[in-house]
Amino acid sequence: MRKETEQQREAKLNACIAKVLSAMKPPENLTVSQWADKHRRLSSEASAEVGKWRTSRTPYMKEILDSFTDPKVEHIVVVAASQVGKSEALNNMIGYCIHQDPGPILLVEPTVDNARFYSKERIAPMIRETKCLKKVISAPKSRDSGNTVLQKAFPGGMLTLTGSTEAQALCSRPIRYLFGDERDRWAASAGSEGDPWGLALARTTTFYNRKMVEVSTPTIKGASRIAESYELGTMERWKTKCKHCGEYSEIKFEDIRFEHTVSGNEKKTFEIKSIWYACPICGAVSTENEVKKQPSAWFAEVPEAKELHKTRSFWLTAWVSPWATWESIILQFLQAGNDSAKLQVVYNTKFGMLWENRGDMQSEEGIMARREDYEAELPDGILVLTCGVDTQDDRLEYEVVGHGHFGEKWGIKKGIIMGRPDSDDVWERLDDVIERKYTFANGKTLGISLTFMDEGGHFTQEVRCRCAERQHKNLFAIKGAAGNRDIPYTTVPKRLKIIIGGRYIGEVWVYEIGVDAGKQKIFDSLRVQTPGANYCHFPRRDDYGKEYFKSLMSEHLVYDKKLKNPWHWEKIPGHERNEALDCRNYANAAFAALDPDLDAIDARLKQSVSKVSAPKKKPSVVKRKPKKEIFNDW
Repeated sequence: MRKETEQQREAKLNACIAKVLSAMKPPENLTVSQWADKHRRLSSEASAEVGKWRTSRTPYMKEILDSFTDPKVEHIVVVAASQVGKSEALNNMIGYCIHQDPGPILLVEPTVDNARFYSKERIAPMIRETKCLKKVISAPKSRDSGNTVLQKAFPGGMLTLTGSTEAQALCSRPIRYLFGDERDRWAASAGSEGDPWGLALARTTTFYNRKMVEVSTPTIKGASRIAESYELGTMERWKTKCKHCGEYSEIKFEDIRFEHTVSGNEKKTFEIKSIWYACPICGAVSTENEVKKQPSAWFAEVPEAKELHKTRSFWLTAWVSPWATWESIILQFLQAGNDSAKLQVVYNTKFGMLWENRGDMQSEEGIMARREDYEAELPDGILVLTCGVDTQDDRLEYEVVGHGHFGEKWGIKKGIIMGRPDSDDVWERLDDVIERKYTFANGKTLGISLTFMDEGGHFTQEVRCRCAERQHKNLFAIKGAAGNRDIPYTTVPKRLKIIIGGRYIGEVWVYEIGVDAGKQKIFDSLRVQTPGANYCHFPRRDDYGKEYFKSLMSEHLVYDKKLKNPWHWEKIPGHERNEALDCRNYANAAFAALDPDLDAIDARLKQSVSKVSAPKKKPSVVKRKPKKEIFNDW
């Protein structure tokens, strides 16, 4: 056998040493975006654009990617619509960790099935197409390769994928890098172990250089985990410079205008004729192409959160996507029509907006936009006035509501009387409201037929006593019965005791109303879009401003299978006050309790108007013979 030459032995030794030195080589001094531009290649399975990754294609991603390598940031939150590249951004961070700064990585998807899909459709193609990753992660063919669907071993660490429902995987071993994908779709609890994010987060505490990344499309307002996390950070929005005024603004649906045509009957076809953008600051108009060519940048609402919480948070919409045209987004919006489920998808995945769970009802702003100028204090069509009064410890709130044929209603006056409900002055001012006459354009007046006042709170007996004194003014106390939609809206009143200072002083008639049924009626009527039957009119005045509509639309119907009566009304987060909703509910209940004959009232009102407006006849002159008296009959 031929002996190795000294040169051959030297070559082998050098190769061996080179491998050892290669493993000891420090990472390149690159940010994540620089690493991706240098190493990443996109596959046909995972991307519409195959080939080399270019951060310049999605300039809004550069700041997000590079915040991962900022030593002052340990928590990154990305709220993003679809078609903006958020999955590839996640992959770039994971790829950077594996190649440049290895450590144990945990990627959590909503379910294990989602994790398997992501591994096969996103992670595997990235490893295959990116040479530097392919070198450090073994091929999945070998039984001992350490490369399985849910685990990818590499020198210095391992990538583990799991679902938010798997408590054991979430709390089994320490991790340095935590990635949470589609956070709003995660389970509320990992089995019986509690919050999945909290469980996973606890595993990062042993690492001083830990990184946590949360990514998701937004979902429902008040129930969005990613929105909550976003508010912990810098709250950054991607804004574009206006070519006319030079100011920066975020592109929003409300500032995009378009003209379109509709054809077809059952299956409608939409054609967009023109689209333009109106700058919310100067009002000047630009095309989509002009807007997308303008300079853009991230603007932080809470920049100090980077220092205080080590958290940067970003919010992206599809309006800035290089792959989604404005026409395609608007078409999806039009095709959704009034289908709330389809509209939610468009709002979440395209507009990048939280969906307010109000069924198919308009937003507060949409209802407020319907306000109108009344021709008089009482518009024509009103036949009956009622009033609803809500009792608080430091005030009374009330609304006077007009009622017409077929459930049509008008808001007449919304007011607040400040003061404790045991104060004489407060009740005197309430008397001024319920005794007042309200005027039509023709001068005819109408008074309030019935007032319902909530007796709840800390002044129940005081309210009963004062209502007893005013029953001749048609003011009655009410008790609200909630928690069951089957409770009748109104029932026959009952006589209940009045106890003041522990002393019985009499009795009063009290109505019980099914407030849940009443709220459903209110929200059903708010859905009606055309004046007429069941439509709600509101005046364009300060007492019917933004706060009124926020309070009127402060609750929504939710389902909780753990409750005996699973459907119940709940305040929407951010809507602490619901007095306007209660006042309207009580005023409507008063009308239902009256059950008036509207045809008869209508006839009387018209008759009285005709009498008032009929011209007076001139007195007839009777010729008489002159008398001898020095004075005459006149």
